[in-house]
Amino acid sequence: MISPTPPRSALFVPANRPERIPKALASGADIVIVDLEDAVAPAAKPMARQALGDFLETASPGAVWVRINAADTADFLEDLALCRDQTGIAGLVVPKAESTRSLAQVEALGYPMIPLIESARGLQALPGLAQAPGVVQLSFGALDLGLDLGIEPNSEGGDWVLNQARYQLLVQSRLSGLAPPIDTVHPEFRDMEIVDRAARRAVAMGFGGMLCIHPRQVAVVNAAFMPTEDQLAWALRVIEAAEQDAGAGQIDGQMIDAPVMARAQRIVASADRD
Repeated sequence: MISPTPPRSALFVPANRPERIPKALASGADIVIVDLEDAVAPAAKPMARQALGDFLETASPGAVWVRINAADTADFLEDLALCRDQTGIAGLVVPKAESTRSLAQVEALGYPMIPLIESARGLQALPGLAQAPGVVQLSFGALDLGLDLGIEPNSEGGDWVLNQARYQLLVQSRLSGLAPPIDTVHPEFRDMEIVDRAARRAVAMGFGGMLCIHPRQVAVVNAAFMPTEDQLAWALRVIEAAEQDAGAGQIDGQMIDAPVMARAQRIVASADRD
């Protein structure tokens, strides 16, 4: 089922830097993802698991999400063992998702899941992954997916291919009754205008949120996924006009039919998040 409040911002924090977790939780991010995968060097993963375990001993219920290691790694089963029966974990992010079999192993722990599509095999398996038990949202990793597909980073052609992947995530999320997908991270964390443009593009494409790699990105991403003052004013005028005219009313020369009314109601609902 679609979550009534899918996350706008999902902030990663390395599991081997546990002192950063409270700071991440205070950043304003809708969810915090403690990362056992890419942010942690292979030799540091045992220490990262220990640090996360220590944090979870006193964590509030559902405090953090956890990105585990991929199913084809030696760390996968150890990560699952760590995460079992942890009340401080709200859900699990599953990287390099390619099969419903591996998702079933994760789902057995009973947490909601967000699979990350990061390969051609993941895109091919996407319809089944989206419908797998326990999956609540989809996301993808542009860097890994681009590497697997052989595209040129930060190029017009590469962006075109990645947008086709975004389209597939959007459609499969809708067909499977999931919350709108979460866009990939943007590597820029100094120039917030660049992050804002990326986030607003994701909004325009129908995404529900965006992955973040730095606390500075959070406020920008949250703002981008909120309706603007003009959008909210338009939505309220549409609803008011429809309530005053039980028939097919109009506003700004546009007929207020069912899709227009539904969009206005969605905008008003999204403005109530904060």
